[in-house]
Amino acid sequence: MYILETDRLILRQFKDDDMPSLHSIFSDSETMEFYPAPFSFEQTQNWIKRNQERYQECGYGLWGICIKESNELIGDCGLVNQKVDGKTEVEIGYHINKKYWSKGYASEAAKGCKEYGFYQLGINKLISIIDQRNLPSIRVAEKIGFIKEKESFVFDKNHYIYSGSKNT
Repeated sequence: MYILETDRLILRQFKDDDMPSLHSIFSDSETMEFYPAPFSFEQTQNWIKRNQERYQECGYGLWGICIKESNELIGDCGLVNQKVDGKTEVEIGYHINKKYWSKGYASEAAKGCKEYGFYQLGINKLISIIDQRNLPSIRVAEKIGFIKEKESFVFDKNHYIYSGSKNT
């Protein structure tokens, strides 16, 4: 199911047949550098299933990013509820196939998700949880207007919390 469209991208709900494309991204050690380890086939299957459940429970989750011209799935981006310092926050998360890095796709998708969260869902504040060493993800957060709010211990290590509000 189609969620949103940007100049070059379509974001849509994951389908079960997205598994091979998504696993090629999540099984790559460079792409998953800031995760504990690359994903196994089963972990990628669970990722898709968990997001499909989020669509039903929350009305959002991580969506597949497809290039408009080719309909190729090149990653994911979307909105996910996360616990940060005991409070539930809505995070914009993203992963892009490394052959498409440095082309502005992550920023374009994240900006679309930010606008969707603020104007379609009425969320007032969004965050991104970013490993302190992940400079490309920090740049994406800054490009969409997020600023570093704080550092927090999330996912068993310290992360930067970047955030943006609807009214700023």
